Amino acid sequence: MADQKKQSEGLPQPPPEIVLAETKDKFDWKRVMFILIGLGLFLWIYFMPPWPDAVDPGGKHFVLSPQGKGSIALFILASTWWIFEVVPIGVTAIAIGVFQALFAIRPAKDAFKDFMDPSVMFIFASVVVGLAFTKSGLTKRLAYKMLQIVGEKTSMIMLGALVVTAGLAHVMAHTAAAATVFPILLAINALYGEGDKPTKFGKSLFIGMAYAAGAGSVITFLGSARAAAGAGMFAEFTGKTVGFFELTKFSFLIGWIMVFLIWIYLMMFLKPEKSVIPGLRERVTKLSKELGPMTRDEKFVIITVLGAIAVMSMQSFVPALKSLDRAAIMLVSTLLFFIFKVLTVKELEDIPWNIILLFSGAMSIGFCLWQTGAAQWMAVQWLVMFQNAHWLVFVLSIATFVLIMTNFIMNVAAIAISLPVSLVIAPYLGVAPDVIFYSSLITAGMPFVLLIGAAPNAIAYESKQFTPGEFFRHGLLLSVVLVAIIGFAIVTFWPMLGMPITLK
Repeated sequence: MADQKKQSEGLPQPPPEIVLAETKDKFDWKRVMFILIGLGLFLWIYFMPPWPDAVDPGGKHFVLSPQGKGSIALFILASTWWIFEVVPIGVTAIAIGVFQALFAIRPAKDAFKDFMDPSVMFIFASVVVGLAFTKSGLTKRLAYKMLQIVGEKTSMIMLGALVVTAGLAHVMAHTAAAATVFPILLAINALYGEGDKPTKFGKSLFIGMAYAAGAGSVITFLGSARAAAGAGMFAEFTGKTVGFFELTKFSFLIGWIMVFLIWIYLMMFLKPEKSVIPGLRERVTKLSKELGPMTRDEKFVIITVLGAIAVMSMQSFVPALKSLDRAAIMLVSTLLFFIFKVLTVKELEDIPWNIILLFSGAMSIGFCLWQTGAAQWMAVQWLVMFQNAHWLVFVLSIATFVLIMTNFIMNVAAIAISLPVSLVIAPYLGVAPDVIFYSSLITAGMPFVLLIGAAPNAIAYESKQFTPGEFFRHGLLLSVVLVAIIGFAIVTFWPMLGMPITLK
């Protein structure tokens, strides 16, 4: 070592200014370019002359106000910055509120009020559940148990992770399911042996988790708020009620077909570098024994989370519980974790506020599009293009519109925007309302393209295993597959299961 040091000292050294130049960060022209592109698109659309009205088949005009046009401009700016991650995604979310206030799209009070919407607080509480699982040790215990079952093959580990995530999303909100599984997958990824370095295994593990959470959530009323909201809207427009098990009957096959197709896709395009993790089973068995019996904190976390899930599940059956807000129920678990010292202020500081801000901004732009009338204008413009098309093309166009919108705004809002308009147009084409409802509801649950489309997407991104661009690229093809599967269901097994497709 000493000889090597002497030799290196004897070598000619570069001038100090060259060393300093090499250590300086290079100017990121690509980042600046996309910042300016986003700003340019915003200003171009914002200052354009008024756009023509949207007119539905009944002759009703939908005027796009200057504020509505401004919200579309902001929608495009945020999308550009989010996709190319020119600044941290949470900072782009802050820009959404700032631009609304500065350009008089909405008052600042309204723009920033949405940052603390109950849906955002539900996401916050779900993230805290994940922290409680990790801090108490439940994460490792569950990860080790799953690995003992699925074995050492990385393909089977992947499948096990997807099945567990989708299964949990049947009985709890997909956000809570993702927050529960996320720390487990972190523990599994650590056993892969590549540290924090992004790998194909890590990418497929966390991207797959986000996609599987969405696929699992469409199967029951417990997976999200969208099903209950959509069913209520459907009943209001058609007079038909959607039963608890009726939803499962029509969505079960599609949800699980998508889970297995996601697995096949990931094994083809993000195939893990290692086919097996040698000695994993023995290592996991040893680590599991070292954990010992369950601790008081682990038992407390399980009881608390199961209690919150039970109350949310009973809301569908117990009228007295229907008025309780889901965010408040989940936040009770947050309070209990801190009251009983399962979590401390350190864990509060470890919360990924970048992700919380991301969803705050997503809520703000969603409400902005809705309240300014821009969302309704876009829905009518989209759907009337297909009013003279074949009925199947029309139904799939509605599903595609919801799929696109739900990547940008709340899935409940995407359904609320498209369902009324599509139910008005449907009779002209002889289409039954049922097929429109189920097609829309299923695509609303699987926003595979943008991180802001659903909380599981953003939670998965916190793993730092993939970029927003990678998520976007892989999600595009799977979104096309989803629409194709719905088309297949419409012409095959949905009619066999008794769903009305066309009006007689």
